Amino acid sequence: MTAEDDPRRARGKEMMKEVYGWDIGPVEGSFVELTVDHLFGDIWANGTLSVRERRLLLIGLLVGSGLDDVVGLQLDCATNIGELDESELRELVLFLAHYAGWPRAAKFNQIVEELVARRAKAAEA
Repeated sequence: MTAEDDPRRARGKEMMKEVYGWDIGPVEGSFVELTVDHLFGDIWANGTLSVRERRLLLIGLLVGSGLDDVVGLQLDCATNIGELDESELRELVLFLAHYAGWPRAAKFNQIVEELVARRAKAAEA
């Protein structure tokens, strides 16, 4: 059996599609293999927490760590698949401001408001 035939690989690719809304395509390289097979095939797919619960935890961690570039990806995916709406995003800003700190929440708010504006503009087009 090749790695591409491994059930974890298939489960991981399916879970990545559910989380991000797109197919990952071919899996090449040790880092990508570990991400698909273990992180998504085992951890995200284990069913203990929902995808939405995991994403909320991840967003909190990313904001708290100041990883703004990665939080933008999570927000885009969450809104594209209908997992979070703009009122929920704004609630996250308020909630995380009290735990991650006001400066990080201010940056997060900027990311959220840019996303909301971008989506409104796209809806008008």
